[in-house]
Amino acid sequence: MSTSSKVVVITGASQGIGAGLVNGFRERGYQVVATSRSIKESADPQVLTIAGDIADPQTAERVIRAAVERFGRVDTLVNNAGIFVAKPFTAYSREDYARVVATNMSGFFHISQLAIAEMEKHGSGHVVSVTTSLVDHAIDGVPSVLASLTKGGINAATKSLAIEYAKRGIRVNAVSPGIIKTPMHAEESHAALGNLHPLGHMGEIDDIVQAILYLDAAKFVTGEILHVDGGQSAGH
Repeated sequence: MSTSSKVVVITGASQGIGAGLVNGFRERGYQVVATSRSIKESADPQVLTIAGDIADPQTAERVIRAAVERFGRVDTLVNNAGIFVAKPFTAYSREDYARVVATNMSGFFHISQLAIAEMEKHGSGHVVSVTTSLVDHAIDGVPSVLASLTKGGINAATKSLAIEYAKRGIRVNAVSPGIIKTPMHAEESHAALGNLHPLGHMGEIDDIVQAILYLDAAKFVTGEILHVDGGQSAGH
């Protein structure tokens, strides 16, 4: 067990923003516990990987327990895992609804609850979640009700938790991205997706990584929903 540096837990960590976060936190000297359904073992002894579905409460239990057993504490939790299903509202099935709510909301709830309980033991900590600017600025032609329902709920919970735990030394924030260049977006779609943002292009993974690293270091910031969206939430 090592307690020589801070410990971050990152969900949805196998690719895209999550993989970028693993690298970004390691560059800052953090020990990392990374989880996703398909994550592979890391060659870095300071990165512990745990495969599991964040929608399953037992995954949250295994991840936080392993973080404490391996590294001694939890300083930061990044709730990055999430799924997006774009369908007309009346076309969503019960299975669609259950899957999105389980991953986006239940996944956030279970691991945040366990992580905050560990942070309370040390009187400090930070929870930061990745949501979406579609919550604030819906786009015609991009059906996003389930994303807004679940990620909007996390935005609201972020502010509530920030106030509840402010005097206990635990900060809670969120980053609200626009559309980011990740493996889920085919390259031929980048131009059209970029035009949905006032700046005229998609965001990069590092834009989100740097925003989260900023919030993690910003000791006087809590309850913040930081929009990293090319101006999308401001209007068109």
